[in-house]
Amino acid sequence: MKRLDQLSLRQLRALQTVAQTGNISVAAEQLGLTGPAVHSQLKTLEEIIGSPLIVRQGRARNSVTPQGEVLLEAYDELRAALERAITNINALNHGHSGSVVLGVVSTGKYFAPRIVALCQREFPGIEISLSIANRRDTVASLKRGALDLCIMGRPPRDPLTHEIALGEHPHIVIAAADHPLARVPHVPREALLSERWVMREEGSGTRILAARFLDEIGLGHTAPTLEMDSNETIKQAVLSGLGLAMISAHTVAEELASGRLVALKVEGSPIYRQWYLLSGQDRPLSPAAEKVRDWIVGHTGDYFPKLDI
Repeated sequence: MKRLDQLSLRQLRALQTVAQTGNISVAAEQLGLTGPAVHSQLKTLEEIIGSPLIVRQGRARNSVTPQGEVLLEAYDELRAALERAITNINALNHGHSGSVVLGVVSTGKYFAPRIVALCQREFPGIEISLSIANRRDTVASLKRGALDLCIMGRPPRDPLTHEIALGEHPHIVIAAADHPLARVPHVPREALLSERWVMREEGSGTRILAARFLDEIGLGHTAPTLEMDSNETIKQAVLSGLGLAMISAHTVAEELASGRLVALKVEGSPIYRQWYLLSGQDRPLSPAAEKVRDWIVGHTGDYFPKLDI
């Protein structure tokens, strides 16, 4: 415990900034300190921990040792716990009984704000914050304890979570209303290979699903692709006639209803996945988070978009 008492947040922040920049001088500039001051903080931290934390790799480039990585992971969790504590304190200061941070992957941003609005109407004493990010960042936030609850499609392998299925998450092949295939009652699967496909970035769950779908059709033949970094840009690209896309039907409910986009009738589509509500196994939910969890599970019909596909 003596070593723990000697640690400071400034030392840990210095380590994190050096790890991010790879350079003590650049880290010092970002922190508003001198290079020697940052070096001194790192040296003190290494003496406290009893292990080297930074390795110099020439030309002032620095990398973090395995011991340093372990310490940085703990720092991320500590910062998340402190941020949650401040959120709870602010909620109490404003007369609320508690706070809940709800994380949602970017595909769910089309219905997540409605969840927050309905929950705040149901529980005026609970302050609810919404955190929307891509899958990678959402999983990272869940792992470091920054989220009470999380909505996503495929639960991660790490961290371990409690999962509750909320409902079907259909993925469809979309085209602009004036695309030639939009008027075909039953689109041959082989016809899709001659079309350009607008895809999400590598690592996206939607990208993986679309790639598997095309691989199954192609039998070794690949379709030309165009990469976009968000569902919004994919929608605009398809509307502009740049190609077809496989996308969550929940992200294009309004465009389908208005007729601006069309869900192609293709064998094997829609592809149905599930939406899940997750919470970390490593710590229990607060009473406020339990109330919000139970409401989300029991009112899926109130916030998921109505679809006719």
